[in-house]
Amino acid sequence: MAIVEVTIVPLGTGSTSISSYVAKCHRLLKEEKVKYQLTPMGTVFEGDLDEILMVIRKIHEVPFNEGAMRVSTSIKIDDRRDKKGSIEEKIKSVEDKLE
Repeated sequence: MAIVEVTIVPLGTGSTSISSYVAKCHRLLKEEKVKYQLTPMGTVFEGDLDEILMVIRKIHEVPFNEGAMRVSTSIKIDDRRDKKGSIEEKIKSVEDKLE
C-alpha cells in the first residue's frame, strides 16, 4: 500500500491565495474512491499507487480548468511492500516514540 503526498500549485494567477483551487480539487476528490487527508501543506493519499496516480492526474488539471496557465505539482511516494500500513499507523508510530 502506498502513501502519497501531493501539492498542486497554480502559478501566474494574480493572487497569492490558492485555497479556492484546493477546494475545487477536493470537490473532485469526493467523487473518487481513494482515501485522502487534507493537510496545511498538501494532500496525503493512501491506497493503490496506480489509482492514486490517476486521481493526481485529474486534480492536476483542476487549476488549468480554472484559468491557470502553469501548474507545479510535487509528489512524494512512500510505497512500502514489506508490510501494510496506513496514514494513522505512521503517525501513531512516531507518537508512540515520543512517550
